[in-house]
Formats: sequence, structure tokens, C-alpha cells
Amino acid sequence: MEAHGSILWAIMSAENPVQTPQGNRSKGQWLLLLCAVIWGSGFVAQRLGMRALGPFSYMLGRYILGGLCLLPLVLSQARKAARKGAPWPLKPVLLAALVCGLILFIASSLQQHGLKTTPAGRAGFLTTMYLVLVPVFGLFLGKRPRPIVWLAIAIAVVAVYLLSVTEGFTLAAGDLTVLWGAFFWAWHILAIDHFNTHVEGIAIACGQFLVCGVLAGVAALLFETPSIAQYQQGFWAVLYSGIFVVAIAFTLQVLGQRGVNPSIAALILSTEAVWAVVFGGLILHERLSPREVLGSLLMAVAVILVQLPDKKTALGREIT
Repeated sequence: MEAHGSILWAIMSAENPVQTPQGNRSKGQWLLLLCAVIWGSGFVAQRLGMRALGPFSYMLGRYILGGLCLLPLVLSQARKAARKGAPWPLKPVLLAALVCGLILFIASSLQQHGLKTTPAGRAGFLTTMYLVLVPVFGLFLGKRPRPIVWLAIAIAVVAVYLLSVTEGFTLAAGDLTVLWGAFFWAWHILAIDHFNTHVEGIAIACGQFLVCGVLAGVAALLFETPSIAQYQQGFWAVLYSGIFVVAIAFTLQVLGQRGVNPSIAALILSTEAVWAVVFGGLILHERLSPREVLGSLLMAVAVILVQLPDKKTALGREIT
């Protein structure tokens, strides 16, 4: 999942779906599907980019570019607030940007380093584990998961075993790194959920991208030797990832989720793992073994189970 893509705050925070005409809901679902397609293709861009750039150098380029693309929207919001006499919440924005940006940096760093050896398709499904982990980590915030979540976790563990564990009962280093990243993607979603009630989503996104990019730049200077020649070689991968995967896809998510049931939105966005496999096969000529296909299917089942709406909650909404 992409960083940008990991912001599924509506799963945890939405109370009631917005009542909109069926046509608007259908349009929103198509926008979300396009978002998932772009996110899935992002795994390929990440692997291609690292043929020329180190992981931190690549992150520096894509996140700074993505943040700069969203910056005009944030400044426009600030100007509108000023014209209305409403104070711009600078301190909450900065706090949200720092916290979410730091978590995003850790999650993205782990994913980026794992992709050096892990195929794009497998990385997509391993990253999808964050959707299963979100309700579990919600326990620390007083949000008790439903019984079906524990079933989903058990299925996900089996899926990870089939995808990554070799016959010698060892987890491949790259797979383990991507899997650790999924833990931080889950915390990232919870952090977004926390700050989203106080700060506009676009402001959070822009701020966290810039913070993550700065941290990646520091890490690149410490551990890598980035050069103009490297960025020239990886130019198209960085450009696509920064503009489309980071900036545009997040905007599509924000627009698409308006009026779409959060559970449906989450299911659509989780198909990024499927698209990662598709693009990995088409562009990088990666192929999954029968064992990996079974693991991918089980991971998809776990994601679907954890996103199924609660019958009691759904009934209560229908009555009210």
C-alpha cells in the first residue's frame, strides 16, 4: 500500500454514510477503483525506481513531489478560511503532519527496502495485512474488534506463511521487512483517524508527505549517495509515483469516499494488492507460484472478512 494509499480513515471514523443519489455513489466507487489501480501500479514504480536510486533517495523524490502537488490546495483552503474570518488551525496541522509523517516514513522505508528483493505482487498482498491489523491495534484505543476479525487474522497468518515462508520454515528477509511495514501502515491509519477529526484531510496528507520527504532526505544523505545522475535515470518512476501514486490517488480517495459506505470503500481500495500482481506480471514479468496464488487468495478473503459491516450496526442505522 502506498503511503498515500494507506489513509483509510473512514473505516474507523465514519458514523453514518452521506446520503447521496445513486449516481454519485456509483461515480465515487469508480473513483475509488481508479485510486486502487494507481496504488497497485505504484509497487512496480517503486521497484523500477530503485534500479537507479537507493530506497531513501527514491522516497525523498516521490514524497516531496507529492507534497508540493497538494500544497496549492492547502494554501487555497487557508485563504478561504482567512476570508471567512476563521482561524487556520496551524498547530493541529503541524502536529498531525509530524506524527503521521514520522509513522509514514517508517512504514514506507520498510516497504521500500523490502521491495529490493520481494516481487511487487507479493509485496502488495503482504502489505494488505494492515487492513487486518487495524481493528486489532484499535484495542489499544478502546475499540474492541468483532469475533470475525480474529478469524480473519488466523486466515491472514496462513496466507503469509504460504506467500513467504520457505520449506525450511524461514521467512524471506524482504518479505519480513514488508510485513513489518504493514504493522506501521496500520498505526498510520489509526493516527490519521485520530487527527482527521481536527484537521482537513488534504492538509494532513500534504504535511505528512513533506515531513516524510525531509526525513527520507536526511536518511539518504546519511546512508546513501544520491546524485543528479541517479535521479535522471529514475526520473519517470519518481515522477509517476510522486504525482499519480502519492498526490492524485489520494485526491481520488477523498473525492470517491463521499457518499460511499466506508466498508464498500475499504473493499474497493484493498484491491490494490490484486492490481499490484497484475502490473507486476505485465511490466516486470513476475509470476506467482500456485502456492503464492493460494496465499494471495486467502489474504484477500481475510481482508474481505475484516471489512464486512457489523449486522447490529447496520440494523441500527436502518432503523434510525
